[in-house]
Amino acid sequence: MSQLSDPVGLAGDPPSAPRGLAQEDSGYHKGLKGRQVQMIAIGGAIGTGLFLGAGSRLHDAGPALAVVYAVAGVIAFFVVRAMGELVMHRPSSGSFVSYSREFLGEKAAFFAGWMYFLNWATAGVADVTAVAKYTQFFWPDLQQWIPALIALFVILAVNLVSVKLFGELEFWFAAIKVLALVVFMVVAIVVLVLRNPIDGVVPGPSLVTDNGGIFPMGVLPALLILQGVVFAYSGVEMVGVTAGETANPRKIIPKAVNSVAWRIGIFYVGSVILLVMVLPWTAYKSGESPFVTFFTKLGVPAAGGIMDVIVLTAALSSVNSGLYSTGRILRSLSVAGSAPKFTALMSKSGVPYGGVLLTSAVYALGVVLNLLVPGEAFEVALEFSALGIIGMWSMIVICHLAMTRKAGRGEMERPAYRLPGAPYTNYVTLGFLLLVLTMSWFGGTSGRILIYSLPVLALVLVGGWFAVRGRVRRVAEAAAAEPSGDGA
Repeated sequence: MSQLSDPVGLAGDPPSAPRGLAQEDSGYHKGLKGRQVQMIAIGGAIGTGLFLGAGSRLHDAGPALAVVYAVAGVIAFFVVRAMGELVMHRPSSGSFVSYSREFLGEKAAFFAGWMYFLNWATAGVADVTAVAKYTQFFWPDLQQWIPALIALFVILAVNLVSVKLFGELEFWFAAIKVLALVVFMVVAIVVLVLRNPIDGVVPGPSLVTDNGGIFPMGVLPALLILQGVVFAYSGVEMVGVTAGETANPRKIIPKAVNSVAWRIGIFYVGSVILLVMVLPWTAYKSGESPFVTFFTKLGVPAAGGIMDVIVLTAALSSVNSGLYSTGRILRSLSVAGSAPKFTALMSKSGVPYGGVLLTSAVYALGVVLNLLVPGEAFEVALEFSALGIIGMWSMIVICHLAMTRKAGRGEMERPAYRLPGAPYTNYVTLGFLLLVLTMSWFGGTSGRILIYSLPVLALVLVGGWFAVRGRVRRVAEAAAAEPSGDGA
């Protein structure tokens, strides 16, 4: 079938070059600096999953959490490195949606984009809820929906002004998180060296060996926390979305991607190893940050309040990132006909405000949830966000696999910056993500609800595709009929 008879890859192989790339990336400003992109990469890898969620996971699996973080971290690196190679092939604000369109066809781009939207939309609801809960530490009588609404308006205003302001805010959000972890690690190392008892317990490696070893609860509890650990790493791929608004992305993006591996190793794996050596793993509990537990037992005054501010920062950072990235992804979908037309609207300052406003409308539903069911809002959103992450990471890896196969056929040349071990690392990553999804079934009622929702979600996506495919074809045919001027 020729490209003109199948302009969007609805059947057979996708076109040899994507159409409409100039329109997809037009209007953006190169407003992100190298230091901001580096910090966005850090911010994507460090969030509430570590600062708050590590407490419950330590309680459930003990020191095995460090192993799970390490394994999942390797997978996260494979995903972001595959993303990096795609960026080196062609930097685009449409990110993996644009690459899916190029290598797999418009149906794949539709699925990738809307799964990404599901991830950030539901994660944003969870984070808006988190902002509300953490604010109550200082104002316990304040209703949850009020701080949630205020936070949403502030972050929305920042995103609507310019990408430069977004980048600067994200830079300082990430800096606060990194500083907090560095302070913890320095204090913990000093405690280990001095071996002064904490709460009557002498710190050291013996706290691991004397309390059941690395897998005190067995291997199954370690597998059951996989979904939460993957959620903790969500956002690492966002560095790819920044490529279209970064000056000299082919120089900056590889540095940011390569730094993900050691940051995960130091901040996630290193933090957990220190946590289980300064206190018995049984000292940590669900609902409380393990860092608060440590500093409180150490006798640091106001430890809870300080950490509450840091976790609040992490939640605000996630809301900020969600509005930024989904705005760009929705615009990429819209210019191809796969999303509402208004989501392609671009301001003079280079902000795709249509997509940003659509995401903020979903976040506003989180405010409503906090008004109606404040106790359940966070968990409901968290489960569906994890599903979005699995789907979106899978599409990045599959898209990269399609690119390597095209290169293998001699139809293109892969960039020099590559995913190591491809295609085998692609298969390992997909197998791991399938395992994470399978283990959701054994994760209690919420996990089973997630599995039961899969057919419903599939029907929604299929129905959505049939609803837009006519417009997608018309847009693609119009682009194919225009004189080539975008380098495609």
